[in-house]
This record gives sequence, structure tokens and C-alpha cells, in this order.
Amino acid sequence: MKSYKLVVLMMLALTLVLSACGGKKEESSPSPSASQSSQPAASESAKPSEEPAKKLKIGLTVPNLSNPFFVAMSKGAQEVAAKYNAEVTVVAADQDLAKQTQQIEDFITQKVDLILLSPFDSKGIAGAVQQAKAANIPVVALDGSAEGGIDSVVMTDNVEAGRLVGEYLAKRLNGKGNIVVIDGPPVSAVTDRIKGFNEVLAKYPDIKVVANQNGEGNREKALTLMESILQANKKIDAVFCINDEEGVGVKIAQEQAGRQDEFFIVGVDGAPSAADALKEKKSYAATSAQFPNQMAIQGVELALKVIKGEKVEPQFLIPPQLITQDNVDTYKGW
Repeated sequence: MKSYKLVVLMMLALTLVLSACGGKKEESSPSPSASQSSQPAASESAKPSEEPAKKLKIGLTVPNLSNPFFVAMSKGAQEVAAKYNAEVTVVAADQDLAKQTQQIEDFITQKVDLILLSPFDSKGIAGAVQQAKAANIPVVALDGSAEGGIDSVVMTDNVEAGRLVGEYLAKRLNGKGNIVVIDGPPVSAVTDRIKGFNEVLAKYPDIKVVANQNGEGNREKALTLMESILQANKKIDAVFCINDEEGVGVKIAQEQAGRQDEFFIVGVDGAPSAADALKEKKSYAATSAQFPNQMAIQGVELALKVIKGEKVEPQFLIPPQLITQDNVDTYKGW
């Protein structure tokens, strides 16, 4: 009886061992379907993000696009935008401070990454610049400084531009004569040209300014003003215009009055219209050329440094070049 009970106990123990081993094997073996479904999930989680980089957005506002100078500036912005695969929006203020202010506010709403501003009114635009800065958008001025806290300004050395044509005018007049000054909008680029020009005139007391009018940087306005000036002055030896658009307007008025042999004209910009007039070898005598496309290119470069937190100079000056009838054929232009 004892041996029988012992056999039964041994068989029962063996059964329990085998049962435990079988259970352990089932726990450790996942089902094929579970293994297959978990593999893609692990692969997906290991995939790196493939989202495209954010496209740089640039806003450029200029006084007008009827002036070839600002057309060249906008082309420079497009050129640099292509280099950085950026999106550039160019708008014209049409010589209207309120409109340019609204354009900057629109850029802020559109959340552009940087603003290039060629100001129509350096002081009046200050409030809009402050709004952009409050929105942490870099603002770089082109062709003239602006108040309100811009990060930098890229422009021609306009004082030197005024000096260059001033010296040319004074030497050609042998230090004496009656001249007319056609001024322009209240921006630093214009006031600096007048400053440089006046620095030269101070050396020549026998050169008299018989008329000084604001042509607003516009051909038609300068033409109208010059018609009145010609009626009021019987003897004019030279005319200084703050840009070539005004200069061409003066030239048209001069020709219409039949006084093209009486006086010569000097301007600033190096515009295509001035280059053509210089090649005629007539009354258009000289222009201080500047490079508007380079201003836009340099402006973007500076703004990108600001975005990266790098320090930039408050002013970047591009040297002008005096173009006359003698060297116009080698001038590359805009």
C-alpha cells in the first residue's frame, strides 16, 4: 500500500512539472500577428522629421516705382531673395507718408521676417518703425535713414555725392555764375546731398543761387517748376538737381524754352535716363552715380545678421561715382 501511494505521488509531481514548463513557454512566445503589427510602429517612431525649413519673408516699401532708381532697388531685393529662397513683397508708397506707414503695419500683420524701408519721410515714419521693432522685426533703411529705432541704414555716401557734382559745377563755371537748385523730399539722402553741395559752394562766394525749389524728386514737378524759374530769370549758368529724374524734367523745360545752350545740368543717381542724356553730349553734364540694387542686397545681409543676434554697424555707406560725358561710355549703369 505504501509503495502504491508513493508511485501516485511521483506521477502527480511529474504532471505538475510538465504543466509548469508548458505554461512558461507560452508566456515567452508572442503571437506572429502581434510581432508583425508592432514592427512598423517602431520604424515610424524612428523616422526623422522631414518638414521643410520656414521660408524667409521680406517686405520692401519704397517711395514710388515710377522712378527707375526704386525699380532697380526692388530688382536687387528680388535677386537676394532668390539667393536665400526667400519670398519678397515690394510695395510703393506713392510719395504718401500715411500709405507707407500702413504698408509697414501690413508687413507686421503678415509676420514678415525683416523689413527693408526706403523712407519717403525720415521723421514721419518713426511711429511705424517703432511698431515693427515692438514686434521684433528687424528694420533696415535703404537710401536714407529713418527715425524710430532702425537696426541699420544702407545708402550712398550722399554728402560725397553732393560734393562730387558741386566741385564739377564750380570748376566748370570757373567759380562764378548764377545757379538754380532743385531740392527734394525731406529725407536724409536728399539733405545730405544738399549739405555736400553747399559745402563746396561755401568756397565760391561768386556763385549765386537765384532759385531754390522742391521738385519732390519727380520729373513732371521739376519740369513745371523750371518753366516758372526760366520765366523769372533771364540768366542761368547751371542747375543742380538732387536726382536725375528732376534733372531730365529740367532738361525738357530748357529745350522747350529754347535755352539749351545757356546752362548745363548736374544731378545725382546715375539713372539710365541720365546716362542717355550724357551720351547726347549736350546740356546734361554730370551725375553722381549710386547703386540701388546693391543697397537692397546689402540691406538683406545686414537684417539676417540682426536675426541671428549679431551686431551690425548703424550705417553702411556705398561710395558714389562721378559720371560725365567723358566717361559715360564705360559706365555699367543699373
